[in-house]
Amino acid sequence: MLRKGRERDLSEIKLKKGEPIDRALRRLKKKVDRENTLREVRNKRHYEKPSERRRRKLKVAKFSAMLAARYADQ
Repeated sequence: MLRKGRERDLSEIKLKKGEPIDRALRRLKKKVDRENTLREVRNKRHYEKPSERRRRKLKVAKFSAMLAARYADQ
């Protein structure tokens, strides 16, 4: 569902001659994953207050720092 003023370029792939649908679908899924399209849609399903956004980003940063510290010796 596209709203006026919010149109986006949709991800598309061209089918190659003789290419199975399964392989083309796999290419489309990889492209959508690389563009973070689904992540954006999921994040925009509901409004997130700025304080919640900061809290979530801080939690991710702490987790990343913990992983970096844990695997720094290896």
